[in-house]
Amino acid sequence: MGNAIRCISGDNEGRKKFSLPSFKGKPAAFLSSLSFQKKNMKDREEKSCETNEDDSIRDISFMSSDRALAAAFVHNHQTNGGYNSLQRTISETVMGPPRKHGPHVQRSSSSSQVLLIDRSIRPQQLVNQGIKVDELEASHFVLVHGGGFGAWCWYKTVALLEEAGFTVDAVNLTGSGPSLSDSNNIYSLAQYVKPLTDVIDKLGQENKVILVGHDLGGACISYAMEQYPLKISKAVFVAATMPFNGQSALDLLSQTQQTDSENLMQKAYIFLYADGKENPATSIDLDKDISRELFFNRSSTRDKALAAVSMRSIPFGPAVEKLTLSEENYGSITRLYIKTLEDHAIPASQQEAMVQSNPPQQVFQIKGSDHAPFFSKPQALHRILVQISQIR
Repeated sequence: MGNAIRCISGDNEGRKKFSLPSFKGKPAAFLSSLSFQKKNMKDREEKSCETNEDDSIRDISFMSSDRALAAAFVHNHQTNGGYNSLQRTISETVMGPPRKHGPHVQRSSSSSQVLLIDRSIRPQQLVNQGIKVDELEASHFVLVHGGGFGAWCWYKTVALLEEAGFTVDAVNLTGSGPSLSDSNNIYSLAQYVKPLTDVIDKLGQENKVILVGHDLGGACISYAMEQYPLKISKAVFVAATMPFNGQSALDLLSQTQQTDSENLMQKAYIFLYADGKENPATSIDLDKDISRELFFNRSSTRDKALAAVSMRSIPFGPAVEKLTLSEENYGSITRLYIKTLEDHAIPASQQEAMVQSNPPQQVFQIKGSDHAPFFSKPQALHRILVQISQIR
């Protein structure tokens, strides 16, 4: 969701095929080419030290020069009986403000060893190397969409996580996706999040999950954290509302000064009054044309089209419900926040304000992502989620 609610509170481009010239019988030419390709890669690494994760991962397998280097390593392996390994830093963790409660995690960076042997290797394979899912505290992700969205929005993330060996549930909250419920008849968070609590209820006694909430889904996973503290390993807030005790999603989205994004939000949101204009709004509809720029300003045309035919009205009651959150339950679970830096719906400054007012254990950021990182930067989001799964 975004800021305007408060106003009524009353694909990869085509790649050129690359053929590596034969180095047979020409060791000097091989070494010269290898040195040149290594220099190019070093130059790119120095330029991508920020957390533009999607681009850095994509570069590893798809840039033509990297393909050349991979082929060179294959040649070296075949002719000399071995290969060299290549180190590439693919992520950096940004430390958030100190937590008042819970374990403290030091600022860290994560490097994955990439053995460039197969030119057809895909970027997610690089991220997934070395993951021992069975040894993780929790290997089951539960993905919770934001207001107006549905489980459909996670299709890329589900595929990437499952390919890495994780168990994944993407839930449709009440009145979302194929749900037959009318958004105008959803008045409480308990009603709205029932599909989520149903998933958690079915977990085994010793099983834990990693909750991931986007947008209004942040308030939804906060509700679940209070109800099921022993079944949740970590809670990840992706460009999401992150309330503390006594706050609602609406409260969080009404705390910053008005911006151009908020003006756009006011134009995009259409408030519906199924109970009559003398009563509070019951749901919020979305102007499809404006929402394309508001939510999906960095997403592909295909994903914008998917959203245009899939998004539904947002129930208003859950957005204004104030949560009861305790340190014993909600406060006992590790919280992590993922900021989306090109977000027009919940701008990075507003996300930072939530982080400062209710500090999580750790903060990540995705450069170049709009409000829907599962569309605009799926590889970056995947990499961070995999890294989060390994935090103890």
